[in-house]
Amino acid sequence: MDVAEISPVSGAQAVPDSRGLNLVRADPALRALARLYLPADLAAHLEPQLDRLGALAGGRLDALAATADRNPPVLHPRDRTGADEQRIETHPAYQAMEHLAFAEFGLAALSHRAGVLGWPAPLPPVAKYLLTFVFVQAEFGLMCPVSMTDSLTRTLRKFADPALVARYLPGLTSQDLDSLLQGAMFMTEQGAGSDVGATAVRAAPAADGTWRLFGDKWFCSNADADLAMVLARADGAPAGLRGVSLFLLPRRLPDGSANAYRIVRLKDKLGTRSMASGEIRLEGALAYLVGDPGAGFRQMADMINNSRLSNGVRAAGLMRRALTEALFVAHRRVAFGKRLIELPLMRRQLVKMLVATEQARSMMFQAAEALRRADAGEPGAYALTRILTPLFKFRACRDARRVTGDGMEVRGGAGYIEEWPEPRLVRDAHLGSIWEGTSNIVALDVLRAARREGALEALAAHVRALAADAPLPDADALLPRVLHLADAAQADPALARQAASALYHLATASALAWEAARLSDPFRAAIARLVLRHRLLPRDPLDPADPDAGALAALLPDPGAI
Repeated sequence: MDVAEISPVSGAQAVPDSRGLNLVRADPALRALARLYLPADLAAHLEPQLDRLGALAGGRLDALAATADRNPPVLHPRDRTGADEQRIETHPAYQAMEHLAFAEFGLAALSHRAGVLGWPAPLPPVAKYLLTFVFVQAEFGLMCPVSMTDSLTRTLRKFADPALVARYLPGLTSQDLDSLLQGAMFMTEQGAGSDVGATAVRAAPAADGTWRLFGDKWFCSNADADLAMVLARADGAPAGLRGVSLFLLPRRLPDGSANAYRIVRLKDKLGTRSMASGEIRLEGALAYLVGDPGAGFRQMADMINNSRLSNGVRAAGLMRRALTEALFVAHRRVAFGKRLIELPLMRRQLVKMLVATEQARSMMFQAAEALRRADAGEPGAYALTRILTPLFKFRACRDARRVTGDGMEVRGGAGYIEEWPEPRLVRDAHLGSIWEGTSNIVALDVLRAARREGALEALAAHVRALAADAPLPDADALLPRVLHLADAAQADPALARQAASALYHLATASALAWEAARLSDPFRAAIARLVLRHRLLPRDPLDPADPDAGALAALLPDPGAI
């Protein structure tokens, strides 16, 4: 647009506001990718649900999330007569979001039973994470209870006694909030965060075959959940991981009375303010052993890995919301006689945000599809899932902190004000790199997967298979170098983060190129080349001479005009 055509604006007109934007329609690549990764009939069936969720995420759901963020949960330890109550009061806005997530969209149930969203079978992981990706663009905190309910259900079905599964599965997969049982995992202790082998909470066997738990858990999200998976050390068990067992802790006993544990206090958190995290004191609480004694960490790892995958999805969603907001502002805000999108440094900043966002989204789809194949028993798929999950959690959660911060900067001073979405995005993004394992722990888990599961070979085979369908310049030469770095990190764990980043960048570049070939999309092909040059080759691709950076800058779309 010619400078003369831009009239100066002031007041409210000078502050672009995307309120009411359909976040799915503002993101045309999402529907194309959904059709690529989902069976055609399922993609068509979910299209109206996805569109409705996009409208909610940019409108009513976003408004509810902002209200719940400003009105955090309150713990009522006693009622007015002095009787123990242990009740957490949440704001009506949070309760309305629970209805959307658990009841209307069935996000915690759709992987476990037929009939959710009108589909006659359980939905595959791609469908679940596709919907989660959109929902989290408005609300991050509630997605923790949703993910933990889903993950607890998966772990219970996999390891627990069938009678225990039969007792609790209907409630865990209910879409009726009155009968719904929400899930949580109580793992962290003051002296046992990442070091699970230092778990000190005791488990004592009872005469009726159940167990009694004693001790403190330090950081328990969804603190008043109906059911929680808890790690504890049985009396007489050895020190370290071999002595840790997994237990299912009900909030209510079979007779309806309260179990013997207390919520000591709620945490005053930087982010995820809408959702209650607290400290739990176990005072002889009844619990049920899940799986084999002493195998608690291995069994809890299944729940943690599922939650880590969800963490990556949530990070991808936060980045997409930040990018959508930044593009909306850049196409409308005028400075120095030009729209921000016309300014070279702004285009460079937006392209950097876009590359990281698209990497995470491609990894989301690739990891979800690998999980489906692993659950179906396909040879090699478990090893692939086992390495894609920590790679995704490690890199996407770190990138989300930068991308959301850059998005705040694009909006400028208004982006620092709590009335706008950017502060909440920035605060929430920082948690992804902490819960379910800090960056160091998750990078080391990549090495553990390579060493114990043969996962590095599975990833290399996966990258080669993608390249067979869509060759990517330089990828063939980079693969042995990246694998060599991963091998070197086994001998020198100080290289773990460097190796994990290299593996992530090579895998996402290969996936982007594969998607580009399948969708005939030169835009995604350019992103794939940028990932290689900017992240793995020794030069900056975003200099003025780089053809792909220029092409992408010209294609930065206006979300409000799609």
